[in-house]
Amino acid sequence: MSITRRTLGAGLGLFAAAIRGAAAQGGLSRQPPGHRGGALAAGGSTDFVARLIAQELSTRMRGQFVVDNRAGASGTVGAGMVARARPDGFTLLMAPNSTFAMAPFLISNLGFDMEKGFAPVSLLATNGMFVCVKAGFPAKTLEELVAQAKPKSGQVSYGSGGVGVSNHLAVEIFAAASGIELLHVPYRGGAPAMQALLGGEVQLSFVDTVTALPYLQSGELRALAVTTLQRAAQAPAVPTIAESGIPGYRASTDFALFAPAGTPDAVVAALSEAAMAAMRSPAVKDRLAPLAIDPVGGNRAEFAGYLAEESAKWRDIIRAKNIRLD
Repeated sequence: MSITRRTLGAGLGLFAAAIRGAAAQGGLSRQPPGHRGGALAAGGSTDFVARLIAQELSTRMRGQFVVDNRAGASGTVGAGMVARARPDGFTLLMAPNSTFAMAPFLISNLGFDMEKGFAPVSLLATNGMFVCVKAGFPAKTLEELVAQAKPKSGQVSYGSGGVGVSNHLAVEIFAAASGIELLHVPYRGGAPAMQALLGGEVQLSFVDTVTALPYLQSGELRALAVTTLQRAAQAPAVPTIAESGIPGYRASTDFALFAPAGTPDAVVAALSEAAMAAMRSPAVKDRLAPLAIDPVGGNRAEFAGYLAEESAKWRDIIRAKNIRLD
């Protein structure tokens, strides 16, 4: 997604959204509502977070921010639009890590440099996944799954929402760290992948928290672990992957805010402070809770360290497995 003084944008899967507004003397000045441009692909957690941060920035910076979702290439169409925008504080990018930390290594000839083309503003929020199997699956723990999969190289299958998406690459990192080979079965989106798991077409899948919870509560699925470093508040009895034999493992869908490279530092600082305050507010936490999204609201220094580590993690597995989208 891209964000400007008049529009805020976000990218997820096949779309990105832009947030546009106005900047003056280190801050955002009052402006009339920005125009809404490009293809709009509403719905989903990224779109929700984009609209939430647009509303919060509008209130906190006394401007008007609107969301402009840009379709195409794992959000990189929208990201490219922002990278080429004038660095005057009028356009920002709100994107998930599938756009800013995975797509640059999956797609050649992006037309922009993710590292050099943007100024990081803030890590906004994160959304974990459960390692899910059907209720009758023989392994009751992640350790048992690994033990059963090791002598059956490539015979245990897992479903994902497609090649190169978060729940594909997260499984590959887990498999590599566990010393096992799993059979990847990609589907055209998360919903078909979930139906394949429920129907027994595949044996396991990494499923985002809010999607998995109803099936865990009904008993149709069982969670062997959660992919975040902390246990999920919604299912505190489920251990983390790090607790289950792979220290330091972490994989999630993360949402972050960027400005085009060259945006005045005072403007970036003002945006960062506003975003950080918004994501740490009780009202925002309450709005994100039904989607099982955890607000972060990290500052710029914290974000820079996270960005380097996150990009290296996905780059390494993508290169090791020679995964490409083009």
